[in-house]
Amino acid sequence: MSRVRGFFCIFSADLLVRVAYQMGKTPLLPIFAATLGATDLFLGLIVSVSTVTGMVLKPFIGIFSDRWGRRSWLLIGTTFFAVMPFAYRFVQTPGQLLFVRIVHGLATAIYGPVTLAYVVELSRHRRAERLAWFGLPRSAGYVAGPIVAGWLLLLLEPATVFTVIGVVSSLAFLPILLLPPPPYKEKRSLPPLVRHTFSAFYAGSRTLAVWLAGGVEAALYVALYAVKAFLPIHALTLGVNVAMVGTFFGLQEGTHMLLNPLGGRMGDRFGYRCTIGLGMVVVGITLLLLTLTGRSFMLMGLAFLMGVAQALVLPSTVALVSTRIEEQYLGAGMGLIGTLRNAGKVVGPTGAGLLIRWLEFTVTFRLLGVILLLGTAFAWLFISQQQKTRR
Repeated sequence: MSRVRGFFCIFSADLLVRVAYQMGKTPLLPIFAATLGATDLFLGLIVSVSTVTGMVLKPFIGIFSDRWGRRSWLLIGTTFFAVMPFAYRFVQTPGQLLFVRIVHGLATAIYGPVTLAYVVELSRHRRAERLAWFGLPRSAGYVAGPIVAGWLLLLLEPATVFTVIGVVSSLAFLPILLLPPPPYKEKRSLPPLVRHTFSAFYAGSRTLAVWLAGGVEAALYVALYAVKAFLPIHALTLGVNVAMVGTFFGLQEGTHMLLNPLGGRMGDRFGYRCTIGLGMVVVGITLLLLTLTGRSFMLMGLAFLMGVAQALVLPSTVALVSTRIEEQYLGAGMGLIGTLRNAGKVVGPTGAGLLIRWLEFTVTFRLLGVILLLGTAFAWLFISQQQKTRR
């Protein structure tokens, strides 16, 4: 019963803060930054800086939650989610906005590894499926957040919308306060903080599953964010209706959200590495096919495939690490994956932008597709060889 209650509470809290946080990103944040006079370059920095915050801090937050407990850090994260939106009302310059975004980014840096570690600790079985269900709030945030923010902007000033975001985020305190301690948690005597931190990083760095899962997620997000950044421009040059471009991303995220539990169940049933490999092959093929069509109905099919690939890969990467890393370093493992994931989100648009400037869209995306397919094949062969060597 405590497991059901724990999952319901963490699911509810994550849903509230994720939807609210995405309300504050698109289209609200660029519009608000523009009203303050932010240049294009500085606006890009403002939008991406919270991702960099998470990339640096997630492993440390994971280690601290291993040491001092998940619930206390979730309360701290909820405080950042609830309090920081009210600070936007006092922002008057782009520089001040950049600082507020850095501090606000601490909220997701905390919630990312700590919530995943908590969900993993709720059950020793069917972890990928449980993680897949837990992934629904994040997908719901991507879908609902921009829509709600867009409608609110018709009625309210941008700073007032941020105040609404703070009020919504504050509701997450209730499920977090009702959160029971995870079952199966064994009490251990812990070494001093510095030694514990070094031990956690050492344990993560020598766990092959951490590098495999983190590398896969980084590669996947390089592809996804490159598509988000440059497919709209490419599609419009081919004469594709702008509404169809928006539908592409809505269908992709909707497919991911609906099929995520099925992808998790497949990972539990057929093996995490198998499901991850299949999903990455689908992504590679999809990137290649994106360069071969400008027809709307074919783009919708590719959006569906991209969503399927996400559903296959993402639940199984975290589940794979949770079964390989030592239990006392679980939060650290989730944090290391988060760092690699955020690195992919940063590198995707910037790296693809540099390649497109040099090679143009078609060659760049074909190259990305081939690299993903070859990388997946190499990883599969490497892991198979490692298993033979151990035997």
